[in-house]
Amino acid sequence: MCGIVGYIGERKSAALLLEGLKKLEYRGYDSAGIAILDDNGELQTRRTEGKLSRLIDEVKARPCDGSLGIGHTRWATHGRPSETNAHPHRSGPVVVVHNGIIENYLELRDHLQAKGRSFLSETDTEIIAHLVDLYRRDTTSLEDAVRMALGQVKGSYAIAVISQDEPARLIAVKKASPLIIGVGQGEHFLASDIPAFLDHTREMIFLEDEEMVVLQRDGYQITTLSGESVQREPTHITWTPMMAEKGGFKHFMLKEIHEQPRVITDTVRGRIQGRNREIYLDDIGIDAADLKGVKRICLVACGTSWHAALIGKFMIEELCRIPCEVDLASEFRYRNPILSEQTLFTSISQSGETADTLAATEEAIRKGALTLAICNVVDSSIARKCEGVLYTHAGPEISVASTKAFSTQVSALYLLSLYLGRIQGAIPAEAMDGYLTELKKLPLLVEDVLSRERSVEAIARKYAHYEDFLYLGRGIHYPVALEGALKLKEISYIHAEGYPAGEMKHGPIALIDENCPTVVLLPRNELYDKVLNNLEEVKARDGKVIAVVNYADTEADKLADDLLYVPESSPYLNPILMTVPLQLLAYHVAVIKGTDVDQPRNLAKSVTVE
Repeated sequence: MCGIVGYIGERKSAALLLEGLKKLEYRGYDSAGIAILDDNGELQTRRTEGKLSRLIDEVKARPCDGSLGIGHTRWATHGRPSETNAHPHRSGPVVVVHNGIIENYLELRDHLQAKGRSFLSETDTEIIAHLVDLYRRDTTSLEDAVRMALGQVKGSYAIAVISQDEPARLIAVKKASPLIIGVGQGEHFLASDIPAFLDHTREMIFLEDEEMVVLQRDGYQITTLSGESVQREPTHITWTPMMAEKGGFKHFMLKEIHEQPRVITDTVRGRIQGRNREIYLDDIGIDAADLKGVKRICLVACGTSWHAALIGKFMIEELCRIPCEVDLASEFRYRNPILSEQTLFTSISQSGETADTLAATEEAIRKGALTLAICNVVDSSIARKCEGVLYTHAGPEISVASTKAFSTQVSALYLLSLYLGRIQGAIPAEAMDGYLTELKKLPLLVEDVLSRERSVEAIARKYAHYEDFLYLGRGIHYPVALEGALKLKEISYIHAEGYPAGEMKHGPIALIDENCPTVVLLPRNELYDKVLNNLEEVKARDGKVIAVVNYADTEADKLADDLLYVPESSPYLNPILMTVPLQLLAYHVAVIKGTDVDQPRNLAKSVTVE
């Protein structure tokens, strides 16, 4: 997501900071800024909304430079994209950039306003600048002020702080958000990811949670937030710049699969408030009063996004009790759809530029529907067209085969379902805690699934030579079968078909033999026995079975040839967990077959033509 860079040394920092931010563009952002302590000892800031090129033009028009500086690219969580909300944020002599989210920022804001502090932005980050400045007046060092300020903060963060009063130091701290030190000769770098300064040094130190670094030209000191000294030798990085962008993974697809715990967190955080365990979607741009009048919902998408929409239908109808239909965007606009002002038309698109989905959105606008986009790209065409936007915060997805976009879209649909359920009175307040607790646990559960990648790879080696696959699922897991089959065919060029398990007897069973493996989604839910019967039907015809099951399963191993395990979760979130091993299975089969994983033949990342 957001990117941080920092520099202290003997060189001029403006070009280095802008170069570093350029290397982090792949993380996604909607605004950017730098702060530099200039040669006259004055703190200068430059900030712009939009692309980094606008910040570069701003620095050219209003030059500033010096040997100490920090920079940032922001993707909005608190406050809309704007120059005012862009980082760095300043209070007195103190300037701060920040990745993450401050969960108790409302309480801290009230506290600081009571002390006479005024705020210029809508962000939670400005809270940190004010706290550091406040404590800086009561202590002897910037380092102690940062410690005292973070002692008041709840949440996740990676921050970099400089002060006009201490021109020879750059301070940084991390908790649940990455931060890396680049060690040089007479200079040091700071960034949220390796590519930012890989051209200048290969010696890296990776900060751990609740560690602070004080960078100076001639050295650095690492301590815990409690003040204990930390000794850690730099790691020599041998990656090329392209490998660095891939995070050391062989392919972007694998990197993006492994990013899913983080991007789910990024999609959710800021939208669950700890004060009363409620969901806040104030940033989507549609009033709650308008949503309360919604009587029908249409979800429209293409490809993987359509599979997410199918899962969303189950969520919306069960949690909100609102009728919901799902359409392929390429079909929707040609069937003269019936829409009204009481219809919430929701476009789902990773890029926000999908031609069919854009055309369907324009048709919905002409027919007077209330329009909402679930999208990953700020200010994309679909996002601009719709009245409201629920951003997924997945960051750029480079691989053509979509993975992390899917999991964030499903997470966003879950948030939307809970939000609408509360507004429409279908979900009692006391039930929200359980729903939100399951959502907060989801990233850790996805990490658990990813930790079992080797077992998935072993199964891939066993089945990579087959030429046909059948994927079966029931209920909310039928779309997961569709998505699993799509991933396999997209990147390995193996024919695969997703089907409702209950429909197997109505045709697909004719395909079953020893040469057609079947992947069966078998969660421990009310349909378990029925799907188990489908599995038995496959085995009775000599079919090979790979079953995706929950840990508590004790029956499937008696019938299935191979098992992929996932932890149990909410029935609405379990589909995400069951999708992850299918992504890994498709990936490893494609690697074994030697296909171009990130750029499969005949496919494009964003389909911008009909």
